[in-house]
Amino acid sequence: MKKLLITLLLSIPLLSFGQIKKVYRKALRTTDLNEKIKLLDQVISEEPKNLDAYFYRAIAKNDLGDYRGAIVDYSKIIVEEPDADTYFNRGNSRYSAKDLIGAREDYAKAFMLDENFIDALYSLACVKLDLEEYEGAIKDFSKVAKQVPDNSNIYILRASAYKATEQFTNAVKDYSRAILIEPNANNYFNRGAFLMDIKYYKDAYIDLTKSIRLNKNNAFAYFYRGAANLFLGNFNDAISDFSEAIKFDAMDFDAYLGLAMAYQKTNQLAKAKGNFDRANSIIIPNKNLHSIEQYSNTYWHKNHYFYFNNAVNDLVKIE
Repeated sequence: MKKLLITLLLSIPLLSFGQIKKVYRKALRTTDLNEKIKLLDQVISEEPKNLDAYFYRAIAKNDLGDYRGAIVDYSKIIVEEPDADTYFNRGNSRYSAKDLIGAREDYAKAFMLDENFIDALYSLACVKLDLEEYEGAIKDFSKVAKQVPDNSNIYILRASAYKATEQFTNAVKDYSRAILIEPNANNYFNRGAFLMDIKYYKDAYIDLTKSIRLNKNNAFAYFYRGAANLFLGNFNDAISDFSEAIKFDAMDFDAYLGLAMAYQKTNQLAKAKGNFDRANSIIIPNKNLHSIEQYSNTYWHKNHYFYFNNAVNDLVKIE
C-alpha cells in the first residue's frame, strides 16, 4: 500500500507539468487577449520562472492598453535575462504610457545590445524628436537612413528636426528626398506646409495643389492652400479653399478667419463680418473681443501675427 501511494505521488507532478504545457499552447493559440492573460496567469503560477509566459502576457496586456502591467512583466524578464527584444517592447509600452524618458532609455539599451536592431534605433530617434532633442534625433535618423535609404518617412521626420533647429536648407532637401521616393499626397503636403512656414507661398501653392490632386480629402491641404492664395493675392481662390476646408469641419475657426480676411479683401464686407463673427463665436463664446491675444491659439496669430493683427483691426470696424 505504501509503495502504491509513493507511485501516485510521483506521477502527480508529471501530470501537472503536461497540463501546464497544454495551457501554455492554448494561450499562444487564442486570439482573445483576456483569455490569453488568464491562461498565462495559470502558467506563471505553476512556473514562475517561465520568462516566455511573462513575455507573451506582457504583449497581451500592452495590446489591451494595460501599459503599466506590461512594463511590470517586461521588467521581470529584464531582471532575469535582459535582451534587446524585451527592452524594445518595454520601450514601446513606456512610450504608450507617455514615459518618454523611460522609452528613450529602453530603446537605447535595445540598440546597444543589438547594433543591427534598426527598429530600436528608429524608435530612439522618434522619441528624441518628441523630447525636442533635435540634434540627437538628426544623428539617429541619419544612421537609420544609411541602413534603410528608401523609407520616405525617415526623411520627413528628420526634416522636422532640421526645421526645429532652423536648418531650413537641410529640411527642404529631406522633404524633397521623401517626394522622390514616394510622390504621394502626404509628402507633397508636408513639404507644402513647411514652405508655408518659411513664406515660400508660390512653391507651397504648387505642392499643396499636387497634394489635393492626389487626395481630395485632406482638409488641412485646402486650408494651407487657402492661406497661400490669400498671401499671393488670389482672394477668390482663397475663399474657395477655405470654404472647402469648412466642409470637413464646421468648427474650423481658422478657416472662418481666413474667409473673413479674403472677403474683406474683395470688399464683400457683409460676408467678411459674418465669417468673422462665426469664428469669434467658436474662439471666444459669450465674451467680447478686446485683445488680439484672444486669438493666441489660432494659426494666424502663431504664424502671421502682423498680417492678422492688421486684418482684425479692419474687421472690427465693419458694421
